[in-house]
Amino acid sequence: MTAFAQTNPITDICFLVEDIDKASAFYVDRLGFKPRRRAPGFADFKGAGVTLALWEIEHIAENTGVSRRRAPPGAHKACAAIELASPEQVDAAYAELKAAGVLFHAPPQDYVWNARCVYFADPDDNLWEIYAWSAGGPIGDIDPQ
Repeated sequence: MTAFAQTNPITDICFLVEDIDKASAFYVDRLGFKPRRRAPGFADFKGAGVTLALWEIEHIAENTGVSRRRAPPGAHKACAAIELASPEQVDAAYAELKAAGVLFHAPPQDYVWNARCVYFADPDDNLWEIYAWSAGGPIGDIDPQ
């Protein structure tokens, strides 16, 4: 039997948020996502990759029985990443998004894992990474193919 993760691709990433309107505005106004679906306590968006969804914590808890427990403010609960083709594109994305009002933790930097990266968080402290591999590519590949 083939392992579940090898036959079923990830199709959606869903962040749990406090305020669906505030979170949706960030993703539309700052990052340029296009709304696809909207329902009480829920929104999802068209992007260039997987579907990004937002679900209010209270709404998912009321309807599914999952915990409504929250992390303290400033605690990062998830990290989504966008790989770009070059370190120069990371710098260009940083400039574009900074001009759109995205607040970054710091300007792009070169890191010891051989990538140029930059980080920001959404209004619910979900962390985002924009990165590109530096010359020589990734390090630590287990099964390069």
